[in-house]
Amino acid sequence: MDGRDSIPSLLVLRKLTRAITDAVRAQMTEYLATLAPLLQPKIVLGDYIQGGSKESTRKADKAFKELQTLYEKVAGTKPFNLARELTPPLTFSGVGLEITAVDYPHTVQSGSDTRTIMVRSPLTWVLTYAGFAPSRLPDLLKAKLRPGDELERFVLSYLLMHVVTTSSRGLMHTFDALHFPITTSTSPEFGALPITRIGVGISTARPSDAVILESAELTGMDAFEEVVNVADLSTLRDPLKERLLEIGRQQAPELVSS
Repeated sequence: MDGRDSIPSLLVLRKLTRAITDAVRAQMTEYLATLAPLLQPKIVLGDYIQGGSKESTRKADKAFKELQTLYEKVAGTKPFNLARELTPPLTFSGVGLEITAVDYPHTVQSGSDTRTIMVRSPLTWVLTYAGFAPSRLPDLLKAKLRPGDELERFVLSYLLMHVVTTSSRGLMHTFDALHFPITTSTSPEFGALPITRIGVGISTARPSDAVILESAELTGMDAFEEVVNVADLSTLRDPLKERLLEIGRQQAPELVSS
């Protein structure tokens, strides 16, 4: 964490991080708006989704089988405890996309006590269908009165996003080439529910706990934002460039420098 372990250097890095975050988010939002039609569940699941293609395909059959298996694994266990059966056609179409910043708790020592700081990873977002942001899920789980199928639709939305993205290799390669790789994670709070994330090939990190605590005391808020690793800016990969250079080195090594 060299260069980050002081408030003055942190302020410089925070300003840089926020400028980069704004630029990345704007570009990502533009790409997602363009590619959103390819992330619709009916594209992969066909007539297993209401309004989808009438023509059953092997790909759709395989995708629904994976979805059913995931649903049985996730829905019937804590913290959801839902019925384990999906009955097609599923009503889930015509939805937009939404990205939500990733926050996580981090415990720091404050004298003889501990203090929990919510830390944001500014260059990583949860990718969901519109209306299913992860911030809503804890409230749904706690609610004693809620529409009977609301939690089921929430769980289904995350499983659909996972199946749609992982079933579309070409789409995943496209996002990689755009420098916005898609990954899958889980959260202890939500059991085995797969959570789809989208980010950029630049890492962020926390400074020392002492700096985090000092920042929290100065701002009066138990919140912190990771800062960018500046060295990553100059090492962003270009998959197409690297592939073509490798071909050049294999076919005409005397013409292409290593």
